[in-house]
Amino acid sequence: MGANALLEQQVLIANSVEHRPSFETFKSNVCHAVKDMGDFDFLLETLESGKIRELFERGWYAESLYLLAMVDYLSRENDLPLCDEYSDLRSAKLQKMIFPSGVLALCAAWGNDQPKSESLREAIPEF
Repeated sequence: MGANALLEQQVLIANSVEHRPSFETFKSNVCHAVKDMGDFDFLLETLESGKIRELFERGWYAESLYLLAMVDYLSRENDLPLCDEYSDLRSAKLQKMIFPSGVLALCAAWGNDQPKSESLREAIPEF
């Protein structure tokens, strides 16, 4: 299943029962789509689909910005120019930073925020 199909499936689910999949599920689906499709096909399908803007206009800011970050990351890794269509979204920030569930679990286990600091230090710049 391609990235567009996965994202459309999530949007259809949300439209039909007002259910928004977890952000962890969304990230996983995007990563699987990249792996299954390959960088170039994923980039092409995602950019042609308009899903980044669609998700943003829906108010699904985390999902939209994650998808944009993935597109920008894959573009950089493959020496491709950034898509100018989303220049306005690149300055958008979430009100609250989202950390992977594994990082949050470590914070809880250790009783401090050191895993968050390490995660930020080691993060891929686009994300």
